[in-house]
Amino acid sequence: MQVQTVQPHQWISFAISAVIVGIILFFRIRRMRKTLPLRLERLWLFPAIYAALAAYLYATHPPHGIGWLYCSGALLVGAALGWQRGRMMRIDIDRETHALNQSQSPAAILFIVALIVIRMVARTAIVEGGGGGFDPMLLTDILLAFALGLFSLQRLEMFLRARRLLALARAGRG
Repeated sequence: MQVQTVQPHQWISFAISAVIVGIILFFRIRRMRKTLPLRLERLWLFPAIYAALAAYLYATHPPHGIGWLYCSGALLVGAALGWQRGRMMRIDIDRETHALNQSQSPAAILFIVALIVIRMVARTAIVEGGGGGFDPMLLTDILLAFALGLFSLQRLEMFLRARRLLALARAGRG
C-alpha cells in the first residue's frame, strides 16, 4: 500500500486559495444585504456576451470526439444548477412604483462555495493522479459549457419570475 503525502507547496496553494475565497465571500456576504435594482431588459446581456465568447473559443479550438458529449452534459448540468441558483435569488417588487429589486440569498452564496470546493477537489485529484491522460483543453471546454448553462439559465429563471411578479403587481394582485 502506497502512502501519499501532501507536499508543502500544496498546503501553500490550499492556504492561498482559502484566503482568496474567504476575502471574496466576505465582500459577497456584505453586499448580499443590499438590494440592487433588477433591470429585465439587461438580464440577457451577460449570457449573450459569454455565449459569443464560448462560440468563438469552440470555433477556434473545438473539442474532439467524445469531448462534445462531455461538453453537452456539462451544459445541461450547468443549466439545471443555474435554474436552481436563479430560484435562490430574492426578487422584490415595490408595490407603488413597480420597481424590481434583487438580492442574493445565503443559499446562493453557499451554492457558489460548493462549486468552488468541487472545482478545487477535482483539480487536486487530477494533479495528484498525474492528469491520468486527461486533456486540460477538454477540461476548459467542459467548464466553459458548464458556465454557459449556469449563467444563461440563472438569468432566464430570474427574468421569467420577475416578469410574472411584475404582471401580478400591475394587475393589483401582487
